[in-house]
Amino acid sequence: MTDSTSHVTAPAPKRGPVLDPALGDYLLTHSSPADDLLRELAEETRRATGGAAGMQVSHDEGVLLNMLVRMSGARRAVEVGVFTGYSSICIARGLPEDGHLLACDVSTEWTSIAQRYWERAGVAGRIELKIAPAIETLRALPAEPEIDFAFIDADKTGYPAYYEELVPRLRPGGLVVLDNVFLGGRVFDPACRDEDAVTMRRMNEITAGDERVDSVMLPVRDGVTIARRR
Repeated sequence: MTDSTSHVTAPAPKRGPVLDPALGDYLLTHSSPADDLLRELAEETRRATGGAAGMQVSHDEGVLLNMLVRMSGARRAVEVGVFTGYSSICIARGLPEDGHLLACDVSTEWTSIAQRYWERAGVAGRIELKIAPAIETLRALPAEPEIDFAFIDADKTGYPAYYEELVPRLRPGGLVVLDNVFLGGRVFDPACRDEDAVTMRRMNEITAGDERVDSVMLPVRDGVTIARRR
């Protein structure tokens, strides 16, 4: 849930749980478990970032990302929003040895943690960290459809722009995954008119009606949309 356009030191806006906690615990218990390194990263993130730790993906979502990368045969991936690197490790582990993950963020504070764990996980050679506003990084990419997999988990008001830069650059069959599409349930409440909620409702309509992709929205944690380029 990392903000990739401004320095990330404040916790994300408070959101209510969408999943019943008992269901969430059951899902975690019945997914492939995290290894020691990912557990250590999650614990250090909690200690180092305090209330912002909720921006880290849950482990079951990390497993999903890893499986999608492997199943799609991805070699070239992009991540918008790095935070402390949990999702980056899950994505990079799914890539082949010569795969490449472009990781976009602006926070040197949180990504310094990510870089240490990338090294320890043995995936640092597959990851290129770009510290800059993500929209600038994406617009500078080649226009050709060369991206196999993209994950958007950054500032919510930036989602439509990130999506529009990434979809034309996806190869046919390539995937883009959007996190937090429920916003803690705020998208379900028409009375909720804050900027994030309004933008995410619009984003959800865009993906559902985009004739360039086939998409599905899944009730994974705070909501995940997977779109496949036709």
